[in-house]
Amino acid sequence: MKPLKFKALLKQTIWGGDKIIPFKHLSEKLDNVGESWEISGVKDNETMVSEGDLAGQSLNDIVRRYKGELVGKDNYERFGDEFPLLIKFIDARQDLSIQVHPTDEIAHRQGKRRGKTEMWYIMNSDPDAKLYCGLKEQITPEQYKEKVEDDTITDALAQYSVKEGDVFFLPAGRIHAIGTGCFLAEIQQTSDVTYRIYDFKRKDKDGHYRQLHTKEAAECINFKVENNYRTEYVPQKNQGVSLVQCPYFCTAVYDLDEPMTIDYSELDSFVILIGMKGEGTIVDNEGNECVIRAGESILLPATTQTIKVSGTVKFLETYV
Repeated sequence: MKPLKFKALLKQTIWGGDKIIPFKHLSEKLDNVGESWEISGVKDNETMVSEGDLAGQSLNDIVRRYKGELVGKDNYERFGDEFPLLIKFIDARQDLSIQVHPTDEIAHRQGKRRGKTEMWYIMNSDPDAKLYCGLKEQITPEQYKEKVEDDTITDALAQYSVKEGDVFFLPAGRIHAIGTGCFLAEIQQTSDVTYRIYDFKRKDKDGHYRQLHTKEAAECINFKVENNYRTEYVPQKNQGVSLVQCPYFCTAVYDLDEPMTIDYSELDSFVILIGMKGEGTIVDNEGNECVIRAGESILLPATTQTIKVSGTVKFLETYV
């Protein structure tokens, strides 16, 4: 199978900014684009192949057709016809709501298919960009409800000023919120289950307060306090640097200015490459060639044994 590119789904939101369109080199004239769903198997939000023999086919159609050949034998046994990861770019012109996501176990109990664990890789954000991630002080479930009601929930959250290259891992249960000026890539389980805890008393375009999920969220929150919620790593040139390893995805970053061969012969999984900066050429073991540039995401099928990457390019690599 050849590497696959998809037509992104652009989502206009009340908090969306103006960074995604130029970052992806698109000609669309859209305002307030908050999210670009790069690779998605979410029902009714499936991305379509943009070029090649499979152009126009949805991601899940291709999974159903190629099964383990595309996603890996173990992944197909585990996830079936649903692609297991959702890849997004997010641009926040305003603060997003304070949120939490359930674990798989809690999601099943609440009648949902699965929970949501995710990660953020910060891109070229505004100089004063900040986000919330995790609790900074110990609170009880009762105190949590009181703080939501009296508008002080943010006082209990750890807030971070962010810069390009920062990484945050968000296991299900960790309270979080993307702040004004943040521009980031998000890798997550294929799930659209989000519980909104607090929304800064904002109203939607019709003048209504957005729905909160205080009760559902309370069942999901992990109240454990950590010293640091930012993922620490040392950037390196011309090698893969591991960022996150969890049961749902493993992610590394590559910052290349010389040719590199990456070996996937022992990996029973698809691989997604997400372009952060620059441009490079990818040639796989079958001689298939494609270009990866900033703002593009490429799906390598599980049959890929090796790729050779040349050019000056920075990208994320993620797989299950």
